[in-house]
Amino acid sequence: MSETLGNLRRKMSGAGKLGSVVRTMKALAASNRGQYENAVSALIDYDRTVELGLVAYFQQGAGLDYGVDQAEQIDKGVIGAIIFGSDQGLVGKFNEALVEFTMDALSALPGEKRIWAVGERVDVRLKDAGMPPVGTFVVPNSVTAITPLVGQILTEFEKHRRKGEIGQVYLFHNRPQSGALYESVNQRLLPLDKQWRHHLTEVSWPSDNLPDILAGGETTLSALIREYLFVSLFKACAESLAAENASRLAAMQRAEKNIDELLEDLSRTFHRLRQSTIDEELFDVVAGYELLSKEKK
Repeated sequence: MSETLGNLRRKMSGAGKLGSVVRTMKALAASNRGQYENAVSALIDYDRTVELGLVAYFQQGAGLDYGVDQAEQIDKGVIGAIIFGSDQGLVGKFNEALVEFTMDALSALPGEKRIWAVGERVDVRLKDAGMPPVGTFVVPNSVTAITPLVGQILTEFEKHRRKGEIGQVYLFHNRPQSGALYESVNQRLLPLDKQWRHHLTEVSWPSDNLPDILAGGETTLSALIREYLFVSLFKACAESLAAENASRLAAMQRAEKNIDELLEDLSRTFHRLRQSTIDEELFDVVAGYELLSKEKK
């Protein structure tokens, strides 16, 4: 079907409007990526402080009450997994790659698995993979919205942990790398067992002044564990959001390039067709002039 100038004008107008939308989404993705990466960077010092607090506690030989009962039955408990994905599309293979990584990791672990998804898109991917989530959380739309999400997740898993329904909890998410790249990673969040405690006892204290635990050691430990769980979940969510926006930024850059190439092709076709139309009109004028001249003679 041959193109007309009207059709080409409509296509060029539509491509131009789509390009404006893509540029807007590109700017938003770049801005959002920056705020989430800044949030992750801001957590580094706080995370280190919490870790050193736990190091100080356990290097003095203090006991650990939280999670010991679950740790002793780690092989019998159900494995819980939290998957941080996206609610929105236009993120390339962000959710597909994460689900594939999660399925491979969970298949290597024995026992029953229960999955909680953060994001509607990853929820759909998990269902397609044959492992539907038992619950779904909404992806935060800002840094300030991450804290309420973390509270919901902790409340949900504490309820199941107290009932003895879950023995282990793993986090799965995408972590941003340089440029628009990201990698899928996982972390065992619970239980806080001997392996976790042993790791902390091997961490070197950063100075020659050794720490001391004042009265109320159990209260201090409970507070440090709460902060450890909070920071771990907050960091995983912020890294996932940063990676999501990096992936969306890359997708918008590809879309912008494709739209520019399309506009260039349409423009060439439009000018070629327009020139052809002008040539035809000039030919008709010349032919008509010659015909009139012959009739006068």
